[in-house]
Amino acid sequence: MPPTHDVLPAGHDFATYARTHWPQLVVTARLLTDEPGAAEELVRRTLVRMCARWRRVPRGDADFHVRRSLVQGHLRRLRGRRAARRRAVLVLRVWEGMTDAEIAQLLGCSVGAVRAHARHGLKAAGADPGRLREVYAHSVEGVVPSEAPLAELQAEGRVRRRRRLAVAAAACAALFTPVALFAADRVGGDGAADGTSGSRAGGGGRTATSPIRVVAPGERVAAGPGVRVWLTADGGHWSVPVALTGDDSERPLDEPGVSLRVDSVKGGFLMSGLFRGLSGEPGRVEVRTGDGKVTAKVLVLAGSPGWGVWYASAPLPSEDMKMLLSAAEDAGRDG
Repeated sequence: MPPTHDVLPAGHDFATYARTHWPQLVVTARLLTDEPGAAEELVRRTLVRMCARWRRVPRGDADFHVRRSLVQGHLRRLRGRRAARRRAVLVLRVWEGMTDAEIAQLLGCSVGAVRAHARHGLKAAGADPGRLREVYAHSVEGVVPSEAPLAELQAEGRVRRRRRLAVAAAACAALFTPVALFAADRVGGDGAADGTSGSRAGGGGRTATSPIRVVAPGERVAAGPGVRVWLTADGGHWSVPVALTGDDSERPLDEPGVSLRVDSVKGGFLMSGLFRGLSGEPGRVEVRTGDGKVTAKVLVLAGSPGWGVWYASAPLPSEDMKMLLSAAEDAGRDG
């Protein structure tokens, strides 16, 4: 019978998880690859990837994320061969005991596709699930995994995490150009944005005004996927999945300027920042990106304090997205 999955340690510690689950993962990898020499290498690559993003793995769902990385990593190297996909479905169904819905979620396909793969796979194997389980058990009964190379996994994971963030920062630098604030008080960009000054609102040309929302102190606003922004008397505050660049927390609110920070969100980036030093309300905040000009949304506190928070989303161009995800997933995983 397949081994029972261990309970995730309360501390959600990567080293404990890797050491505890290494033997089980090697056995599963042996069934996927059908190559004794390839199983441990597949698990090693998988755990390095998981170590690099362990902080973002949901506490109670680590097994699913690790198995998904293991199976998809294996299939990517085989360029999605149909036989390998059918074998993966059978291993997950018969050996791992996953439901068709769980397998579909793991593989990113429909439940119907999973059932079709299972049907064709069982036909090719010439066995029913019970007999196939016995075949799997017999094929791995001599597998004796080595001890998990924790020091190597963690060292490579740290390198991968730093490389991913460095590439993300480089993509941000290539994507984002100056921020400018247009208002009755002329305030140009500065800080991380390296901004430029804009013309006064109501000047010679027609100008679009960004939507201005007046919020109460501490009122949280959903600015993007997983991003919450709120204002208090001492400035703007952010809760984000992954902060990439920008920090305006020490800047005096009465010092004129507009700043830029960049946060990673699903499908691209969220640009945001503080504008400061106005005597009235802002007109609009504009950001020029590789895809053109974006007018941001603006949050201010009641009473026109002369400062506030702006934010705007920007999809990541496909070339930059591929570069970013290549650093995150070695095999060019497309997210």
